Amino acid sequence: MEKISWIKELVKAEQQMEESGLVDMSFGFDAEKILINDTIQFLLAMKTEFVDASTSFNELKPSALGRIKIYGIAKTHADFMLFRNGFKMIFSLKAPGQISIRFNFIGTNYIPTPGMEAAQTATNVMDEHIVEAKWGAFGEVIWTYQNQPIKLEYMVRHYMTLFIKESSK
Repeated sequence: MEKISWIKELVKAEQQMEESGLVDMSFGFDAEKILINDTIQFLLAMKTEFVDASTSFNELKPSALGRIKIYGIAKTHADFMLFRNGFKMIFSLKAPGQISIRFNFIGTNYIPTPGMEAAQTATNVMDEHIVEAKWGAFGEVIWTYQNQPIKLEYMVRHYMTLFIKESSK
């Protein structure tokens, strides 16, 4: 279905030209719409890969403690997060063509005060990483990190390894 969506857009654009009698020079190519759709599709592909990796990790882990859970984020298109031991790794659509990756820890920090220790809940946030879409030849959308093209498989392995290391502390 997704493979012919661009053909559907061409048919729709041609019908609109025929009905209006006006020639549209951008006929069938809406860069903003393509970028939004590709960003959502890439986020959904990421989520599928993380679900598969997390399922494998959880199945191979002998104990139920420290299993990885994946949650969708309410009121968003395709955003999701990994959760384990109070740690969250959040993947979200920041803008068309931009995906944000943030790592949060929510827990109790013990901060010494004069004469006693007080427990305070703290949230530590890692630097935000941005995966960006770039336009390639013939309108191809190429996903990059720090201007380097990425492959989803390697990106998932990198972030999954980072998440497991950090959340096992």
